[in-house]
Amino acid sequence: MRLSNLKHPLFIVCLALHLSGCASFGKGVAEAVLEKTNTEDSRVCQVRGKPFQGIKPELDDLKGKTKVLMVHGVGNHLPGYATEFLDKLSKQLKMTAKSTQYKDIKLMSFSNVDQKLGNLRVTRLQNQESNKELWFYELTWSEITKDKKALLEFDNSGEYSYRRAEVNDMLKKFSNDTGPDPIIYLGESRDLILRSFAQAVCWMSRDNWDELPKEGRHGCDFTQGLNHNFKEDSLVFVSHSLGSRITIDGITRMVSLLEQPEKKSTLQSINKEKREVLQNKHVQIFMLSNQLPMLQLGRELPEVVGQKENYCAMTGPKYQSRMFNETSIVAFSDPNDILSYAIPHDFGEKYLDSRLCSDVTNININIAKVFDAFGIGKIANPLEAHVGYAKDDRVVALIADGIGNDHTDPLIKGKCEWTEITD
Repeated sequence: MRLSNLKHPLFIVCLALHLSGCASFGKGVAEAVLEKTNTEDSRVCQVRGKPFQGIKPELDDLKGKTKVLMVHGVGNHLPGYATEFLDKLSKQLKMTAKSTQYKDIKLMSFSNVDQKLGNLRVTRLQNQESNKELWFYELTWSEITKDKKALLEFDNSGEYSYRRAEVNDMLKKFSNDTGPDPIIYLGESRDLILRSFAQAVCWMSRDNWDELPKEGRHGCDFTQGLNHNFKEDSLVFVSHSLGSRITIDGITRMVSLLEQPEKKSTLQSINKEKREVLQNKHVQIFMLSNQLPMLQLGRELPEVVGQKENYCAMTGPKYQSRMFNETSIVAFSDPNDILSYAIPHDFGEKYLDSRLCSDVTNININIAKVFDAFGIGKIANPLEAHVGYAKDDRVVALIADGIGNDHTDPLIKGKCEWTEITD
């Protein structure tokens, strides 16, 4: 049996029947539940927070390019993992008229040119009139942790796996692939992963498509400064599970390096004019299967917390030291995803760097369908609830078109409830 079978509702029904001693209900009963599951969609979608615009207004601005960076979560990934999401997003945004062959950049560290930092795949999409451009950056950082997880490969061998029940063996292999990443991230690999993220952001600042390397190992140096047209570009981040922690930590690290010249970062080459370009930007971060509360446990606080008014209000004494004008965080979580969490209302003030000027919108959404397994209780596949966000039409529509605006998609108006939370 393949791991993908764990996503199938019929599998869960059969497993539940077997565990309850009711396997004699047979094939017909299971098929009846499966048919009901496939025809009825009563999944919850509840949005609580400020309205947000999504990507569409950024595209409609026409002054610059819209640049989206995807950061994956736990588990080994290969370049191209976000292809299905990109296809769905581009269709939702009507950016399918023209596409340029992607470029694969093997990221390189300047401090250690032999150190591998993963891969950045860049795809350029345009509309029919060629007056709108969407550049999609897919960061694959799992190469950094893959070698360390090799320590557990013995447990996947036949010597040990044959002793397990078939389903338990699949779950153990899944655990061996995904479980170590948050632990590894707390160690020395964290710095490498954050360097990988910084390299991706640096490449996002480049504006000439022909100047981006097509392939091979390359490093991006902030000493070249931000491209002149970068001030018109829009920045969007889409992250999944651990990728959300990486995104927040990566941006916070950049803030710290900008503020502390003694750290001798190439970011110090960004002069006052270039810094103001960043400070005038409204950045959107869409977190799928958000894990920020859990991954905050046992961690140190950012350098600056509890001072949002000082940094983000125009009359604040430290307004000139903010990172962005505003950071909109939209956190998606399925209540049946055992690895995701909403963001509490006071989390940002206590645990997010004040210089990000962030606000949070929570989206409680059923990714996996919930169904009744013959009196045993309601069941939803926790694996599908964790990995299915990027494939869900409602998630894609919310990222593309937002909510609480005049371009909200009809699907969202019909399927999602919105409660506006004011300050």
